Amino acid sequence: MRASKAKPYGLDWRSRKSFIVSTVGVALFTDLFLYGLVVPALPFILADRFDLSPDQIQGHVSNLLTAYAGASVAASPIAGVITDRLGSRRGPFLVGVASLFGATLLLLVGRTIPVLLVARVLQGISAAIVWATGMALLLETVGPENLGKSIGTIFGFITFGTLAAPITGGILYEKGGNAALFGVALSLLAIDFIMRLLVIEVKAARRYQPPVESTTDVGDSSPNDPQGRIATEEHDHGVCESSPLLQGQNKAEDPYKLPSSLPRIVHAIPILSCLRNPRLIAALLIALAQGVLVGSIDATVPMVSQENYGFTSLQAGLMFLPIGIANLIFGPILGWCVDRFGTKRIAVLVYAYLVPVLISFQLARPGGIAAIAGYASLLTLAGIGLAGMGAPALVEAGTVVHMYHQANPEFYGELGPYAQLYSLSNIAFSLGLAVGPPLGGGLRQAIGYGNMNAVLAGICAVTALVCYFSLGNKPRASETSDQNRI
Repeated sequence: MRASKAKPYGLDWRSRKSFIVSTVGVALFTDLFLYGLVVPALPFILADRFDLSPDQIQGHVSNLLTAYAGASVAASPIAGVITDRLGSRRGPFLVGVASLFGATLLLLVGRTIPVLLVARVLQGISAAIVWATGMALLLETVGPENLGKSIGTIFGFITFGTLAAPITGGILYEKGGNAALFGVALSLLAIDFIMRLLVIEVKAARRYQPPVESTTDVGDSSPNDPQGRIATEEHDHGVCESSPLLQGQNKAEDPYKLPSSLPRIVHAIPILSCLRNPRLIAALLIALAQGVLVGSIDATVPMVSQENYGFTSLQAGLMFLPIGIANLIFGPILGWCVDRFGTKRIAVLVYAYLVPVLISFQLARPGGIAAIAGYASLLTLAGIGLAGMGAPALVEAGTVVHMYHQANPEFYGELGPYAQLYSLSNIAFSLGLAVGPPLGGGLRQAIGYGNMNAVLAGICAVTALVCYFSLGNKPRASETSDQNRI
């Protein structure tokens, strides 16, 4: 591409990796924060606007929550396929924030239940788009070798915000009503929209760079060398012609090479071709287990806080802060460890660590300050484990699909099926998040809170075994040679 083409304003900083990663982080944060901000206020919104009885309110709240989850699961595969077929991630990214903006406005002005249901459906669609597009953009920006560190940092940030959102929403609605609650929501959306609008993808920024004249094979992008672009990208990710990775490339690619004849549905939805790989299936199962654990903990902590310590809803919400702080601190650390030591070691360590921690919740008992401090300490220990659950599954899935993409570039195209991949991950996690609350709540009522956590410890033990037998090992040196390039 010729350098004479006029450069957009601020090309350098708008295409900088740190800005793109920050934009993805803000987008994911906004999606989850607005979800948590509005949910605690839904019963009060329904009571104030429609004068419903408590029994009616509970049913409508459940329907509104189901509408969000159902829309997110249904829209995820569609969002993934469409995003991968487009030449840019930026367009779907903007559609996602527009959908979330419309949902927020409908929640603000809606005066009928069907309007609120439409708002929740739009919010679910936005979630599907932002997770599929955002994670694909993140992978393309930082490369597989830095994905764990980036995911850990972003997830620590958004988890803290997600846990703080219900507290913030309750305070805002109690003190300022609709104006305060939705004023904050719309302000955050405005920041999110501006950042998404300003982003210039790395591959788009390359169009404005002067052609690189080189006598080497790497980076030769002349018209007579159509593979030059691919070689340049491999060089950018720390892979060159003399690297150990490419020396054994034929052997490494054999398991990932697709047959020449594939069913029509696989051509329509390319990510299906990757599901033959047990490592990818394991990564999706781990995402499902993560959702179950998070959903179970989220659903039971407020009830235990109320029953054991007489907490109000606001005080019960504050009990999530130890988990959020642990995520904020340990998320980036454990994400870096995934990049450094591989997905298997960290995943097995995290899930094995959670087994004794969750069993220790047998010690949670009613009482005064000492009992409350003990419970908060247990939640902090659990939060450390929760901080390390997301990165291994996502990095493992991304690594597997990256290998398929490298082995079959003609089939997958330039962008690859990464948006479809993260749509599948979102579906797996969302299903777990839907199963977790009724599972945790039902077990707590049937066998008690301590025994419920013992069952969750058993799930962690099984998941640790799945990680040990199914996930990959430490990345090769060539895959981690430029970890400091962000």
